Amino acid sequence: MIYEIIQIITEQVNNYLDQNGLEKSVVAGNIAWAEVQKNTSAALEDKTVLTLIRIEEDKALKNIPNYVAESSKTLYKSNDQSIILYLIFSANRNAYVNSLNEISKINTFFQEKSLFTQANTLYSNANDVMKNIKSFRFTVTVYTPEFEELNHIWGTLGGRQLPSLLYKVSHVEMEFNSTQV
Repeated sequence: MIYEIIQIITEQVNNYLDQNGLEKSVVAGNIAWAEVQKNTSAALEDKTVLTLIRIEEDKALKNIPNYVAESSKTLYKSNDQSIILYLIFSANRNAYVNSLNEISKINTFFQEKSLFTQANTLYSNANDVMKNIKSFRFTVTVYTPEFEELNHIWGTLGGRQLPSLLYKVSHVEMEFNSTQV
């Protein structure tokens, strides 16, 4: 589900930028590779890069029973795994003004739309992975780290700080269908 969420967010933000007269410049990728790997850096050059920086288990939603009683049998299934994703939009644009403009538009997009569901989100299901989506629901909120934490994040991502926004994607559920009798 992680790949699908990143694809949906990337597509939604690009559509919003396009509607507001900007180019569709958001790509999913690792911003740490922007200057390190020659092949990858060309794909990230003059783009706003969406990078997954952390996955965390949402322990608050963990205490759900893992069994269902049906007539005379008890069926056990694995619990849903609820996760939280931390994403960073890094504006790696050639002109600083373009970076600031895109970050501003991305911020406005998430102020207007923070809940993503099957009903309110159109997405392309061109590849096989995206065709398997039956339903989804997740929320996106701004995450504001302290300066020290932000310094550690950028140190891990290569040291060069870019105009960026961090978001917390929560209420994401991953269910594994393994039923035991």
